[in-house]
Amino acid sequence: MARFFLLLILTMALAPCAKAVDVDVYTGSVAVADTSADERNRALPLALANVLQKYSGLRSLENVEGAEAATAMAPAILVTFYYENFERPLANGSLYEERRLLARFTPSRVDELARELQLPLWRSARPALEVWVVVDDGRGRTVMPLELDYLQDALGDVAQGRGQPLLWPRPDEDGMYPVDMQLLWGGYTEELASATGVGVLILAARREGVEWGVRANLGFRGEHLSSRLRDIDLERALAEGLQWAIDGVAASSVIQADELFASSRDVTVTGLYGSADYQACLAYLQSVAVVDSVTVRSARPGEVTFGLALNALPQYLLESFERDGLLEPSEDGGTWTYGGANR
Repeated sequence: MARFFLLLILTMALAPCAKAVDVDVYTGSVAVADTSADERNRALPLALANVLQKYSGLRSLENVEGAEAATAMAPAILVTFYYENFERPLANGSLYEERRLLARFTPSRVDELARELQLPLWRSARPALEVWVVVDDGRGRTVMPLELDYLQDALGDVAQGRGQPLLWPRPDEDGMYPVDMQLLWGGYTEELASATGVGVLILAARREGVEWGVRANLGFRGEHLSSRLRDIDLERALAEGLQWAIDGVAASSVIQADELFASSRDVTVTGLYGSADYQACLAYLQSVAVVDSVTVRSARPGEVTFGLALNALPQYLLESFERDGLLEPSEDGGTWTYGGANR
């Protein structure tokens, strides 16, 4: 049995982590009026700007020196492009048709541009953000009322433009959500946020005269932040709340440009008592933002030494281990035990 386990470890394909979504940061999207060459040439620098936004976690490149010259290189590093037509529901129940240009650029050249512009790096494997929208219209409080269902598409567009995966809670067959409304309305993200990094955003909106007041509460990786917004337009207020939340998620996830360089580290993990433990540990290591790739150096019953190729200072790896709590260090720091206090 032990020999079979070792063989399984050494030959098993490196499976991706199920808790993270791999975002295509090298493809940008921008609305266009038509499919003419002139319109495409106008839009390509904007599509590259969108790529650099997703790559870095920045909401805008407005204050990045040299960004305009860099995005002007878009035609020279274009790999492929295509168009997609979308139908978006509006508040009045009608549909709005939009055509978008999707352009993919050479990954290595995008990496070079990001380094030249000294942009931070937001790794493409990103945990989803669970979004709860609660609306008080003066008559009662409802989670995403049916008449506001169009807002889900609008917020989805905002998140897609930033490269932030979203999760939308689903009601049961009776249309009920298994969460206390007072918990949601109070913004208690401490009760909802996952300790493994899947964040929670609660957008609580209430009509206040001619304006909407929106309270945004974000829970992500142990941090719990809040913000208040006001706007006459509910969609704009909610979109700004989501932008604020993505700013917070990105800020806690990115690696700054001066701390990005290739390095490596071997990590010996004990407490792996079967293939399920091994796969879960491997998937976790692959999901850590600073890890580019994982190989197996050696294995024996209950213990595996992984070789990790890193893209940043090793301290970020150790900070991830400490924050996530899945690997518990030994007293001398020489090995790590899988599961730790969570087992």
